[in-house]
Amino acid sequence: MNVETAKDIQSYLEHQAGLETLRFITCGSVDDGKSTLIGRMLYESKMIFDDQLAELENTSRKIGTQGEDIDFALLVDGLSAEREQGITIDVAYRFFATDKRKFIVADTPGHEQYTRNMVTGASTADVAVILIDARKGVLTQSRRHSFIASLLGIRHIVLAVNKMDLVGYDEAIYDAIVEDYGKMAEALDFETITAIPVSALKGDNIVERSGKTHWYHGPTLLGFLGVVETRKALADHGFRMPVQWVNRPDLDFRGYAGTVVAGTVSRGDQVRILPSGELATVDEILLGMGKLDTALTDQAVTITLDREVDISRGDVIVAGQDPCETSDQFETKLVWMDQEEGFIGRSYRMKIGAATVNATLSDIRHKYNINTFEEVPGRNLTLNDISVVKLGLDRPVAFEPFRDCPAMGSFVLIDRQTNRTVAAGMIDYALRRASNVHRQAVTVDKAARAHLNGHKGKVLWFTGLSGSGKSTIANALEQRLHAQGLRTYILDGDNVRLGLNRDLGFTDADRVENIRRIAEVAKLMVDAGLIVMTAFISPFRAERQMARELFEPGEFVEIFVDTPLETAEKRDPKGLYKKARRGELPNFTGIDSPYEAPETPEFHLHTETETLDALAEHLAAGLDLTL
Repeated sequence: MNVETAKDIQSYLEHQAGLETLRFITCGSVDDGKSTLIGRMLYESKMIFDDQLAELENTSRKIGTQGEDIDFALLVDGLSAEREQGITIDVAYRFFATDKRKFIVADTPGHEQYTRNMVTGASTADVAVILIDARKGVLTQSRRHSFIASLLGIRHIVLAVNKMDLVGYDEAIYDAIVEDYGKMAEALDFETITAIPVSALKGDNIVERSGKTHWYHGPTLLGFLGVVETRKALADHGFRMPVQWVNRPDLDFRGYAGTVVAGTVSRGDQVRILPSGELATVDEILLGMGKLDTALTDQAVTITLDREVDISRGDVIVAGQDPCETSDQFETKLVWMDQEEGFIGRSYRMKIGAATVNATLSDIRHKYNINTFEEVPGRNLTLNDISVVKLGLDRPVAFEPFRDCPAMGSFVLIDRQTNRTVAAGMIDYALRRASNVHRQAVTVDKAARAHLNGHKGKVLWFTGLSGSGKSTIANALEQRLHAQGLRTYILDGDNVRLGLNRDLGFTDADRVENIRRIAEVAKLMVDAGLIVMTAFISPFRAERQMARELFEPGEFVEIFVDTPLETAEKRDPKGLYKKARRGELPNFTGIDSPYEAPETPEFHLHTETETLDALAEHLAAGLDLTL
């Protein structure tokens, strides 16, 4: 390599490093030409290597849909299942660049069943390219993807009316589609909608203006993407940096590493640490081995402060005089992404920025019919549902509404048992009225009540199938404890449903709420110093874990009354199994509703091999009730 070539390469690399990156998605109905469009842009922008082009030509001849011509969709449809079916299943990301900008494009699936994948691609996008097949016009999936794009805060839309070559580049057809889409989009929250007639296959109006659409005078697709302004609002925003890592290599250095998600920060600026509210001044800004005077939006830096402050991963460093809010109660929009349903009262881990907290679905205000944009009621969340949900957290977090600062208002929910990501969410606003509720201090506390009673308060959580013997064993145990002078109470499933929970049925959603209420009542009873026994099926591990976490260590004792289904059915003291088998009792645990057995209970009772007296005596002897 000669000196001039090396200089040219270095100059090119420096120029590319200084370019802004635009993230955009392509979306629309099945076979609208999304993958072909991206493939065409990669091809036209000279971002395909010779060996890739040779492989593309070879693959196009074997399984392509364009005869001897290149099938550009094959550049993006990487999964074998996609190539076989001619559809996009997963989200495919591709990078390319021009002299004006760098681009990361996400090709998102068109099928309704892969809506969650589309959400994944849209979550980081600045612009959405909505493709419409000129032969078909605005379809249901076009509406669905437009709604999701609006929901996820994408404010700039390119309406790419594709396959104009198949309608003879007819201006009237194009105008009718643009008018139809415009009426539909009136209900959505877009700042700009730019319509462009294109043919992804032929290359019309993708990179160069087409002479076949002489009646069109707007920009080409790549021309528009090269100049659209999307990041200015975040650059002008107040400084925000979630702390991802506290860098402490030795006693003389303490730095706080993270990515600036909004605004700028300079040496000497006053900053505030949230949620603590502590103030400090920026001492140094480090980028790699170098130092900066100012850090900009999207830069990953390490900041040092003029004094030691208690800062941990998950805290947020913000502008001292322009801080964001903190709260532990939110109204959010939620996209459900898991096969397992979500219910009111169920608890999850919430990942927001670099912070991880516990969050509970406290209410489902409504779900959206994303085909009609209609609000519909719902008590549970199923795969691909989009809803407005209230969340309660176990501690305050720093946040901003998603619309104002996506990085500070976006989060995911994670299943506590399986670690699966079950939902993606956007914060609309904090529920301020929740801050008006404070715990009242009392003089006679739990310790004082325990001292008066002469024993600890505990909850003995019996769980097992209907007919396993939970209530019978709990009753026998209570007699022994009562005879010892201990203060006890039994919360029995049937008795509670005759009063407190008489409004609940036996759907999964109702079962979740049933256990949530029982756990809260049991907590109050333990606070009163009682030994409370709960005899409920409580079929779901998530709710039993939720109940456990309400109590201090050692206060919650899970007792698994392990009885095979066949044995429980033979006992059937209330005739419930017979009714369930006849279809008269829907959602009956063990028959048409699942029971999730405890994995590590404190006591594991086998009712087939031990007598009632032996089981009760075993429990009484094994409980630690001493002060």
